[in-house]
Amino acid sequence: MPATAPSVVSQATTEEIAPRERIAYWEEYNRRSLVGLSCTSYSERGLLARQTNFELGGVRLADISGNAHAIERSPQVARSTPKDSIFATLLVKGDAVFMHENGCLSATAGELIVYDTRRPYLFGFSGTMRQFLVDIPRELFVQQCLSGGVAAPMLFGRGTAREGELVMTLRSLLAGMVAGTPGGTREDVLELIRLLGRERSGDRPASGTYQAMRIVAEDYIERHLHDPRLTPGQVAGVLGVSVRHLGRVFEPTGTTPSRYITDRRLRRAHEQLTDGDAPGTTIADIAYRWGFSSQAHFARLFRARYGCTPTEARTRLRP
Repeated sequence: MPATAPSVVSQATTEEIAPRERIAYWEEYNRRSLVGLSCTSYSERGLLARQTNFELGGVRLADISGNAHAIERSPQVARSTPKDSIFATLLVKGDAVFMHENGCLSATAGELIVYDTRRPYLFGFSGTMRQFLVDIPRELFVQQCLSGGVAAPMLFGRGTAREGELVMTLRSLLAGMVAGTPGGTREDVLELIRLLGRERSGDRPASGTYQAMRIVAEDYIERHLHDPRLTPGQVAGVLGVSVRHLGRVFEPTGTTPSRYITDRRLRRAHEQLTDGDAPGTTIADIAYRWGFSSQAHFARLFRARYGCTPTEARTRLRP
């Protein structure tokens, strides 16, 4: 499936609804667009919430934000509005508690909860919140993510450093999708969730698709470009593979991990040099900011890449 931006299916906000009517409006909108639930507001201003739903090849993606509130899918609601999906909810902002029939999970920004909509739950947010919710038909989830389904809600993001990196990559991927950036596919999302499940089970996910592994590697590299110690070996360690295997992951792109790191550093440095927004920043500052060990080394690579020195690139912007 080609990487295209997901299409918007529907949008809603309670901000233009009379305060006393907001709860009923929000419940009805979610019943039609996402899942049947009941809602409680804890703010004196009433429920202030926004939601945008996207279509992603049979999978739905929702970008939801709001103030303090709770949503509940009680046994009665689950029976009256059946939904056979697995939800993967990534908390982007705020803190939350997730209560289910066998216990309670607490989550904070950057963590992911995966749960079955056939079972009752309550999701409570103590303040301003934002979440990305992936709605995966259960049959598809069983086929492509976890063959055993989700026996009990699972929290991801704090188990291991590797698990945390996978969740951060998923967050970056979903953020790009809701922003309309064509940079990932439904299969990429499902594969990352599958890798998380395998990581939790202790099954090292070295058999993940090259595409998904490259997404994880590229996201990790982007977030660590400033670190001069960043190497292909460090990236391979995050993926749990050898440096040679990492090279095979990057082979379809026509580059190597080392060249990719250098190219991304040069691009970010070039952007900063030519955007005109940092006139007081020296070239040495820019070189060190993007992980180059010396200004001279940076200048040589920059000239080879762009055909001019960093000083010339900056001078061209001046009147």
